[in-house]
Amino acid sequence: MIARSFKTAVRCRTLFLMLLPAFVLVIVFSYIPMAGIAMAFQQFRYGHGFFGSPWVGLANFRFFFSSGMAWRVTRNTFLYNIAFLILNTTVQITVAIMISEIGSKWFKRVTQTCLLLPHFISWVVVSSMAYGLFNFENGLINNTLAVFGGNPIDVYGNPRAWIFILPLVNLWKAVGFGSIIYMAAIAGLDAELKDSAEVDGANIFQRIWHITLPGIIPTILILTLLAIGQIFRGNFQLFFQMVGDNGLLLPTTDIIDTYVFRSLRFTPELGMPAAAGLYQSAMSFVTIMLTNYLVRCVDKDYALF
Repeated sequence: MIARSFKTAVRCRTLFLMLLPAFVLVIVFSYIPMAGIAMAFQQFRYGHGFFGSPWVGLANFRFFFSSGMAWRVTRNTFLYNIAFLILNTTVQITVAIMISEIGSKWFKRVTQTCLLLPHFISWVVVSSMAYGLFNFENGLINNTLAVFGGNPIDVYGNPRAWIFILPLVNLWKAVGFGSIIYMAAIAGLDAELKDSAEVDGANIFQRIWHITLPGIIPTILILTLLAIGQIFRGNFQLFFQMVGDNGLLLPTTDIIDTYVFRSLRFTPELGMPAAAGLYQSAMSFVTIMLTNYLVRCVDKDYALF
């Protein structure tokens, strides 16, 4: 067995060399940092390190759950990611189908470019653009309302407003890149099926419903499974850059990622944010395993593993 594996490695050495950079990257940034899990069970001290810091068992987890923050950040992370998943997937599929049905190549390229452009804009720039829109004193929206005699809106003091703002901003950034993936799946469908349906008298909506959508279901399921695996991991840059340390908005915008980052900044105890991070990873693992199991029960060909 070992000899056979060695021969395979020698025969495919070029492929393994191509794989080596990605392998090293995963080991260095994904597996080696897992040693930090020990901090979640310690009262970590820099001077003592991993081996000298006192062990406190589950005390950090008890503090996290008894503080009342665990439910709030878990709820916000889960609900926002569910909203992102449903909204992004629906709009990305719709946009991909619409662009694929456009006959003009020039118009198709221009549309794709315009939709993809926000993907390359930094979240810092996006937050500045949002501040220019929503600023209470000099924001574009409030200035426009003032021209028409309306009252200014304090967006940065209204937590409920961000329940709608954040999903829309995330959609604006993600729709272009996500639609490209679905367009690639649509392009891989058998064109003869559409031609045959058109000859048989099927209109464009019937072709989309009976040919295009069923053809991209595997892609939809795979991307959905991958997204569900990250359902307890929030988009840190979106929430932190858009909201920052605005305490008024934390009830509806604080997620696990921002809670961990804020704890690292303002508390000397590293064990508590480490416990919250481990809790987040455990929830993500359970979610992806459960979802994959349910998919296998329905159709194992669509499961990830």
